Amino acid sequence: MQTVTLNVEGMSCNHCVNSIEGALSELGASAKVDLSAKSVTVSYDESKLSVEAIKEAIEDQGYDVA
Repeated sequence: MQTVTLNVEGMSCNHCVNSIEGALSELGASAKVDLSAKSVTVSYDESKLSVEAIKEAIEDQGYDVA
């Protein structure tokens, strides 16, 4: 398992948390959103998922990965 923390802009509420955590869960990753830090910490299997795919999934939800 690999863990990465990404800075994400545009998150402000529980809907944001649910949409990001849900999208990453569908990819097989475990995510924890921290609204106050504007960050998402993701644990994933690097043999099945790339950081680029994780960033794309977050951006597909309407947020900007810094």
